[in-house]
Amino acid sequence: MLKFLILFVLCFTSSALAEGVTCSNIVPLKNRRYNISLTDFGGVGDGRTLNTKAFREAILQIQHLGREGGALLHIPPGVYLTGSFNLTSHMTLYLAPGAVIKATQVTHNWPLTAPLPSYGRGRELPGGRYMSFIHGDGVNDVVITGENGTIDGQGDIWWNMWRKRTLQFTRPSLLELVNSTNIIISNLIFVNSPFWNLHPVYCSNVVVRFVTILAPHDSPNTDGIDPDSSSNVCIEDSYISTGDDLVAVKSGWDEYGIAYGRPSSDITIRRVNGSTPFSGIAVGSETSGGVENVLAEHINLYNTGVGIHIKTDTGRGGQIRNITVLDVYVEGARKGIKIAGDVGGHPDDKFDPKALPIVKGITIKNVRGVKVLQAGLIQGLRNAPFTGICLSDINFLGVKGSARSPSWKCSDVLGAAHQVSPWPCSALTSNQPGSCANHSQV
Repeated sequence: MLKFLILFVLCFTSSALAEGVTCSNIVPLKNRRYNISLTDFGGVGDGRTLNTKAFREAILQIQHLGREGGALLHIPPGVYLTGSFNLTSHMTLYLAPGAVIKATQVTHNWPLTAPLPSYGRGRELPGGRYMSFIHGDGVNDVVITGENGTIDGQGDIWWNMWRKRTLQFTRPSLLELVNSTNIIISNLIFVNSPFWNLHPVYCSNVVVRFVTILAPHDSPNTDGIDPDSSSNVCIEDSYISTGDDLVAVKSGWDEYGIAYGRPSSDITIRRVNGSTPFSGIAVGSETSGGVENVLAEHINLYNTGVGIHIKTDTGRGGQIRNITVLDVYVEGARKGIKIAGDVGGHPDDKFDPKALPIVKGITIKNVRGVKVLQAGLIQGLRNAPFTGICLSDINFLGVKGSARSPSWKCSDVLGAAHQVSPWPCSALTSNQPGSCANHSQV
């Protein structure tokens, strides 16, 4: 943990010039009229007592206070074991220093919820899903914060069920908010999620800031933050080290996402640092509702599978456009950049193979990488080439002492490149300074 925190501080120092820039003001922080404590409802922080009833009764009380400005639910120092619980509108969940909300590992009566309509089924298995550990559906004005308290999903029991193939339904996320608005998640540590960590889906006006998200690198599908068919999302100043993508922007799966038709748009990812065997900053692979207007900047990645990964597949449909990635440092990666149209599975055999994704207007600038095995791979689709790809001021160095240079591979792509080393591919024409940005919108 100390190593993670040291890297975190160093990374923020290296991007000090960008520290004054923030999008967090899209959601104003509100004071609550009432403060209540979990202990007022019988909460016991001994790490053994089950507090599910205390959480549910406290949140029910806040629901009644909603018309009067809502309330703050204070979690004192201690370890509060609990089952899954639902949030309500106009509430602040506040974890004091040393406070831990820990998920029970008794899973046989874990609540179930319906599949998301843009997925048509659980992401892992047909049918419904286990409800997230902390859940909100249709809520407004919710703050989940504290003084670096911890939300612990105790996910190892779920990971083992996944490995043994004994799961009946898709694993629960750690925190999922559905059809919700005006959300702030900040100043907390999230550890050992059973599945995806933070999953805002069909949401708008979401701020995630100053969070640490940790899970072992061999934990399956423990994505850090997955904005999904959501708009106006701000992700800043956070450290993530998990077993899957650190940040992955999504918008539904094949025919279900196409039918639901809700894109992810206007998403900013800034000053995020971390490590993963998969992707650092990703779009996809579930992008059937479309993804547009994404900005990722001042990103630092260490020991990562793919630094920047835009991924889709035949049958996805949807448009991925106006994606801008700036000022990225990668140290140790299999691939620096990957943009591919053959990634991801399908929910069933009902997808339309003629539903080809459109990928255009991808700008990647000011990227530095060391110990990178392959600089990049851009693999479009024969009947839907990727267009408007702009690579500028990119330099990848291989592993010291290796005879192999970190080369590029490309197919079915149109775009431009300027000052890229090693030089990418002939499909990306040489361009002069200033013209690449215009070319990216083709």
